Amino acid sequence: MTNTLSIRDLQGSQLAPLAVPHRLLLGPGPSNAHPTVLQAMSTAPLGHLDPVFLGLMDEIQSLLRYVWQTDHPMTIAISGTGSAAMEATIANAVEPGDVVLVGVMGYFGHRLVDMAGRYGADVRSITKPWGQVFSLAELRAAMEQHRPRILALVHAETSTGARQPLEGVGDLCREFDCLLLVDTVTSLGGVPIFLDEWGVDLAYSCSQKGLGCSPGASPFTMSDRALAKLRDRPSKVANWYLDAELLGKYWGSERVYHHTAPINLYYGLREALRLVAEEGLANCWQRHQNNVEFLWQSLEAIGLSMHVDREFRLPTLTTVRVPDGVDAKAIARTLLLEHNIEIGGGLGELAGKVWRVGLMGYNSRSENVERLVAAFQQVL
Repeated sequence: MTNTLSIRDLQGSQLAPLAVPHRLLLGPGPSNAHPTVLQAMSTAPLGHLDPVFLGLMDEIQSLLRYVWQTDHPMTIAISGTGSAAMEATIANAVEPGDVVLVGVMGYFGHRLVDMAGRYGADVRSITKPWGQVFSLAELRAAMEQHRPRILALVHAETSTGARQPLEGVGDLCREFDCLLLVDTVTSLGGVPIFLDEWGVDLAYSCSQKGLGCSPGASPFTMSDRALAKLRDRPSKVANWYLDAELLGKYWGSERVYHHTAPINLYYGLREALRLVAEEGLANCWQRHQNNVEFLWQSLEAIGLSMHVDREFRLPTLTTVRVPDGVDAKAIARTLLLEHNIEIGGGLGELAGKVWRVGLMGYNSRSENVERLVAAFQQVL
């Protein structure tokens, strides 16, 4: 075993204190956290049942309802990354044998398929080329064919930069007596979302993208319809840690111990959400839109093009086509090592074909666009 230190080697060692470079994180996530959020996360922890901390949890719930535009009582932060919140929706909603219809238009649609199958679902999928979205007519045809108990869609596909329209989908799901499950990992905080207006029953997100916090405290919500399905299931939720009824007893009025919360991450999430509320949700959405349009215009001015049709592009994440003959990985590596700017490469079908550029949360600022485009122009 090479490059490892034994216990004896470490005894009395003079390891240097932690030192990491300061990067401008303009990839698919994480994004840089606001200084106020970083300061909050360095605050001394309280006990996870301290009345002050419980009050902070209440504030997080109220703020999450605001940014998601929902009145769902079961709206909490999962102690885990966005993938944990993703699994929480599947674990609580899916019973063995349920037909789950997944709209796959990128990498994270495939992840929903995988997760649902692991919980015993009868998984059906419909697909679109990476970068395209589903029409309401296509979704209706699939619902008529498959008659699912749950329809799962990715609102903001992180692998492609495409935004799936959700207007009318909730009404369609109610027509077919089906729950609507939505991935808002790359949209929450930066893209207009109206969960109640759209009839969304289950949604999840993360803390490190549009909210501009550290990863590890991930938004999760369930409607009354979803909770009714959970309470009617004949067997327990297969995942104890993510069981919404158990978590609800900790986040709700009972305050029953469930697990030790990541206290400092919740401090940061609370401050990140407070900053969104202070700016105003509509203003926050508009800032993201203004800056991404500046990005598109600036990239086009140096000869680059976008992968997704303008109508369906995300304001939080843009897929930029790699010009012919250009080594995508080499460019990204040079940006990182010589300019301290991180961007993402393509996933799956888009590997080597696009770069993924994120303008999320605190990072959605015009000066960051100018810095990135100047570096891009130099490196290319």
